[in-house]
Order: sequence, then C-alpha cells, then structure tokens
Amino acid sequence: MTSMKSIIAGTLLIIAALFPRPTLGVSIQELSHLEGEGESELWGYGLVTGLPGTGDSSEFLPMARQLAQLMENGGNPVPDLSELAGGRSVAMVMVTCRTPAKGMRRGDAFDCYVTSMHNAKSLRGGRLFLTPLLGPTRGAGVYAFARGDITIEGTAETTGRVRDGASVVTDHRPMTVQADGSVRLIVKPEYANWTTTRLIANTINDDQSGIDDSLTNIAKAVDERTVVVSVPRANLANPAQFIAHILAINIDQSLLELPARVIINERTGTIAMSADVEISPVAVTTSGLQVTILRPEIPPTPEAPQRIGRQWTGLDTIGDERGAARLEDLLRAMEALDVPIEDRIAVLQQIHDIGHLHAELIFE
Repeated sequence: MTSMKSIIAGTLLIIAALFPRPTLGVSIQELSHLEGEGESELWGYGLVTGLPGTGDSSEFLPMARQLAQLMENGGNPVPDLSELAGGRSVAMVMVTCRTPAKGMRRGDAFDCYVTSMHNAKSLRGGRLFLTPLLGPTRGAGVYAFARGDITIEGTAETTGRVRDGASVVTDHRPMTVQADGSVRLIVKPEYANWTTTRLIANTINDDQSGIDDSLTNIAKAVDERTVVVSVPRANLANPAQFIAHILAINIDQSLLELPARVIINERTGTIAMSADVEISPVAVTTSGLQVTILRPEIPPTPEAPQRIGRQWTGLDTIGDERGAARLEDLLRAMEALDVPIEDRIAVLQQIHDIGHLHAELIFE
C-alpha cells in the first residue's frame, strides 16, 4: 500500500513538472499599438428634415443658404431666401463619426452623431439628409456619407445618434511598415517608461535570436514610448505574419516595473489605483470628518447610556520601518465614515501636494 502511495505521489510530481503553473502574462499588443493605427474623426455639416416645427428659424442664414443650395441641386432653385421664411421643419447640424484604429474599408458602416448648430428646439422625429463626411485634416476629402433616422439618447433633445448611418466610400489603411522596412510600436500611456520599452525590445530580440543569426537585435527601444522593429528581409514582401507573431509575444507581467498610480475621475466620482499605494504619516482635516459631542453632558443610566460620537480613523503602520500606511485603508476608512467623494478627492490632492502620496496622481 505504501509503495502504491509513493508511485501515485511520484506520478503527481511528474505531472506537475510537465504542466507548470502558468505565470501572468500580457501580450505586446496589449501594451502597445502599431504607429499609424489610431481612431480618427470624420465630420460634416448636414440638414435634419421632417421636424414637427422644432427646427431652426428661417432667420438662421447659414441653414437657409444650405437649404436653398440643396433645392437648387435638386432642380428647384430658390431665387430669394425670404421664400423659406416661416418654416421650422429643418435644422442645420454638425455630424461626426469616429472610425476604428484598424482603419476602414468601403462598405463599412458606423454610428454617427448629430448636434444642432442653432436654435432648433428638438431633433426628435427628424431624419438626417445625405451628408458628406470629411477627413480630420484640411483637404482630406470625403471618406463617407451619412444619412438616416435620428434617435435621441439622454435628456438633450438637440443631440442624437444615427445607427450605422455613416457608409464608408473611401478606404483608409493605416501605413504600418515604414519606407526603411521597419515598424514602430507605440507603448500605451499607462505603460510608458524606459523599463517597458527595453523589456519589449529585449523580448522580441530573444524570440528571434534562435531563428537566424542575422536577426539579432532587430528591436530597439528609442524612448519611453517607442520601440523600432526591423522587419526581416524575407518577410518584407508579406509582413503580416511576422507582425502578427511579434504582437502575440507574451511578457511576464511581474517584470513590468510600473509606477504606482491613482486615477481620479471627478465627473463620475470614481477613484482607481494600482496595488499597494502608500502614504507617509500625515494629518489632514476636512469638512467630511466631524466630531459630535453632546453638551452639557447628561448623566448616563442603563436605560439611556451616554453616547459620544467621534468621526475619526487610525491607520495601521506597525511593521513598516517608514511608518507608511496603505492608501487603500485610508479610502476604506473614509468610506466607512461616509465622507463625500468630493472630500475624499480633496484629501488625496492635499496629501499629494505635500509629497506624502507615493504615487502619480492623474485626473481624467
């Protein structure tokens, strides 16, 4: 029996050795993107028609001129803009559309957004007339045409969405391979530092070194956000497979020496932070922390014991040579004391300003 247990234990050890516990990894494409890729914004001026008397007034000349031009293009010229007076069924709008980072192809359709440009009361019930959408730079040309029924979202009646309303008519392919046969990896801002770019470059070089002696040191860290990778000559004719392989390489996440960060979004009232952010000993007072004591004191009795309420908290620094406490504990304590989110943010700002918050403070 003992012998059988030993055999089973040995077998389990062998299985454990064959299948090691996986380490937390992150791929290069999660840390960076190819230069040339990035979201873009298309825009244009358009007209929303069919409004039930909630459109622009006829005194808004830009809208009147655009409507007159539209009617002339349709074979019904308007000799005098005064002929358009009295109607409020049309509104002039700004139309925008955000395109994906990977580019766009003819036939793709994306949501677009419309916003009133004058005194229209509401765009509800209207339809966006055919509107050309231009590229983000001057002279970029028409990339898409937008049209369709408007859906009002939220409380703003003068802003709406046209689902799949922008139809792409011009391809836009990001140029990822440079003229010298290299690609540039741009590290995302939250990971940007020399440690990250050097780690990415070294990992790529280690991955390629065993394939061909001429492929050593094909990756180089240029700055805190840029890694230049030379595409091997054999892959230049069709670099897609090589680039896909590079982006899929995994990096041990524990090797990323990222700085501690506290990110605050005042609009949504949220506080996010990296693990184990510390604060040095500090005393801060705010309106959200109050002391409430009843005076004059009432002699306590078993039926009515004395109650003294003090809103305060202590943070444990035992075991830390520097006497530092964890920010997580401070936030938890303020939450327990029901301190308003505005006061919590103010406390963090004060601690940061005097240099006792050991993290980068970022306001979104």
